[in-house]
Amino acid sequence: MLHYAILRLLLAGFFLYFAWPLIPAATTQLEAVFWGAWLVFFMLVVGANFATLLQMTSPPVMEQEQIRQRQR
Repeated sequence: MLHYAILRLLLAGFFLYFAWPLIPAATTQLEAVFWGAWLVFFMLVVGANFATLLQMTSPPVMEQEQIRQRQR
């Protein structure tokens, strides 16, 4: 189910597209901390999805394909 990882990467890129112009406009320390935390979370999301795409980790349980075997 690699298409879910691709969709999550596209969604993260979409959010970054709208957030990027606002990041340099941060004037207070609270805004800078917020955007810093937001960028750290963004990097975690992107890294996790790239790891799934490169099959470095197994996908989440809900996205794993189950092979049905006949029980005897």
